Amino acid sequence: MNVYIPILVLGAIAAAFAVGSVGIALVIGPRRYNRAKLEAYECGIEPMAPGSPGHETTGQRFPVKYYLTAMLFIVFDIEIVFLYPWAVSFESLGVFAVVEMLLFMLTVFVAYAYIWRRGGLSWD
Repeated sequence: MNVYIPILVLGAIAAAFAVGSVGIALVIGPRRYNRAKLEAYECGIEPMAPGSPGHETTGQRFPVKYYLTAMLFIVFDIEIVFLYPWAVSFESLGVFAVVEMLLFMLTVFVAYAYIWRRGGLSWD
């Protein structure tokens, strides 16, 4: 049981910080509501009225560029997830692991160059 005490203390500190931050924000935060603050944030897209053309009952359509940005983030996030443990145990892996990681990074960079060349990184 003595082994888990530091973990429990850290969890209690984290929970107290989270609850305290939200509580302080509720107590001392400004309460000036206006129409713009009460609207949903649409990532720079002007909100559409429910009866306007192009607005379905299930929600409005988002441009494909938002999904492409999310997919790019996921690809490079997964690359970091694979690179971190490899870097931690780099000395004990040997030459085979270095070659494999170079091939993996080459594959990701080829995909990055393809996306860049096709204009997937330009926002306009």
